[in-house]
Amino acid sequence: MLDKKRSKAILAIALPIIGGMVSQNILNLVDTAMVGRLGAPALAAVGLGGFLNYMCVAFLLGLSAGVQAMVSRRIGESKESQAAYPLNAALLLILIAAVPMTVLLYLISPHLISWFNPDPLVMEQGTPYLQARFLGLISLAVHFSFRGYWSAINMTKVYLKALLFAHSSNIAISYVLIFGKLGMPALGTFGAGLGTSISITLAVFYYFYCGFKHTRGYGFMENLPTKATVRQMIKTSVPSSIQQFFFAAGFAALYWIIGQVGTQELAGANVIINLMLVGLLPAMGFGLGGATLVGQALGRKEIDAAHLWGWDTVKLACLTAAVLMIPVVLFPDLILSVFLTDQAVIEITRLPLQLAGITLGVECIGIVLFNTLNGAGDTTRTMKISFALQWIMFLPLAWLLGPYWGMGLTAIWIGQIIYRLIFTLAMIYFWQDRKWSTIEV
Repeated sequence: MLDKKRSKAILAIALPIIGGMVSQNILNLVDTAMVGRLGAPALAAVGLGGFLNYMCVAFLLGLSAGVQAMVSRRIGESKESQAAYPLNAALLLILIAAVPMTVLLYLISPHLISWFNPDPLVMEQGTPYLQARFLGLISLAVHFSFRGYWSAINMTKVYLKALLFAHSSNIAISYVLIFGKLGMPALGTFGAGLGTSISITLAVFYYFYCGFKHTRGYGFMENLPTKATVRQMIKTSVPSSIQQFFFAAGFAALYWIIGQVGTQELAGANVIINLMLVGLLPAMGFGLGGATLVGQALGRKEIDAAHLWGWDTVKLACLTAAVLMIPVVLFPDLILSVFLTDQAVIEITRLPLQLAGITLGVECIGIVLFNTLNGAGDTTRTMKISFALQWIMFLPLAWLLGPYWGMGLTAIWIGQIIYRLIFTLAMIYFWQDRKWSTIEV
């Protein structure tokens, strides 16, 4: 049963995060629908480029877990005047690493695309998209660090407001840039990527404004972080960064595997992933909200309360996912027709989409507990199990099912579902053993 009081506490933190993530997902779906009008190669290229971008910036995105774990713990310990110190450390690390990374990744973009998919049409459409996304690398890294910060100090409405503005702007910007409206040249996939980078940068400007206005009392940007804070940030964030990198690299590898089966299958897989995010992003939002409550409870040395926060969050996430996936399971063709114009691609995509929708509720358990474990600072164990299941079990299986045995997209997606269900069981085991309650951040 759901506890009303605890559910309200979770929703107060999680709903703005979920709203921002849903806004992001709507933006992804709108981009997918617009790019889909350019053809299957463009759709496949944007999907591949998106995951390659995520893979390449993953080491910076992992800072978000470190920021949230450390800041929420300081709040629980009643050390509000030091709460922003971990964010300051994360911003410094981003500044040092992101500028050379941006230049390097922009230059090697054509090679990245060709390594994962040698199709000339995919390379032609994917390279400019990826280069445009790399232009926003610094903003993306800062955005995720701020997300951890706003979550940890119970100010997630800032995150929501920034993304609602940025994403609504991006829909208009992308439309103009992709199709060449208002006197602009038609930039195609480059326009789609550039629109996304611009929108995230707008959100970052707003974050800094709110940080200076509302959180100077927490030590925001007051001075350079101490060596001890930077070391603790690196210690807490590196396992999460490694996990993020290999998870994203695994998805890029999956795109490569599906691309070996066919471009139509790759286009269909891109649509499935974006539709599944409709259910997964709320689960991630609930998980981030739960992570804050877990971290604050640990700061107060309330272990049992922290454990209960995890399960209360799971209940809300599973219920939400079940409701959202009903249309996907019952009306797959109607939904797929919004993104795909080729009936052959719809036929290939229908069954794996329905299977993914049916099992999403169980997968959400793993997603929520994964985030709450990271919120407790238990980033090393989650990194190890995530890597092992994805790279040692699933990806070799996907290659066997797809390119080697020729069993198609449905068989690959059944393998994906099995892998995620085992991941969920591992997260349940970790949460129940409570080793996370002994970790200092």
